[in-house]
Amino acid sequence: MANQLQLILGGARSGKSRTAEQRVADLGLKKIYLATATAGDGEMSERIKQHQADRDGHWQLLEEPLQLAQTLGQYSRADNCILVDCLTLWLSNCLHHNCWAEQQQALLDSIEQLPGAVVFVTNEVGQGIVPMGELTRQFVDEAGFLHQRLAAICDRVTIVIAGLPQELKGSMR
Repeated sequence: MANQLQLILGGARSGKSRTAEQRVADLGLKKIYLATATAGDGEMSERIKQHQADRDGHWQLLEEPLQLAQTLGQYSRADNCILVDCLTLWLSNCLHHNCWAEQQQALLDSIEQLPGAVVFVTNEVGQGIVPMGELTRQFVDEAGFLHQRLAAICDRVTIVIAGLPQELKGSMR
């Protein structure tokens, strides 16, 4: 299978991760789950545990909060699909560690050369009001710019609303 890139966007609890997991399963390739979340508190730890419990046992789990491009380059193969969940948590981690510009550019420079399929999951955060705080505005702006860049590169772009995937670009292969 040739490299296939998908971007799945949605709000919190929209069903985007479930949609992405089904897309990966439908490809019939080896399944790799690349988690970007870090458990900074008990509630986030519970969310992570719930995500893990919801997946079947046929996933290889990778955890990488910052160096996404490097990890994708290391694990991408023609016979696998990597699900990256989620880009907005990765963005938040990179902003916190002051490495966003370099990590974003590394991802954008490398993803079209990856030999395997990749499904990116991300939160659509730009449909609300303009945030009051500078850091929050930067986060929303950078997420929006990243989504635009990835949507231009990806073969398929889907937004999930209330568990219903809506195709924005591309379709099933």
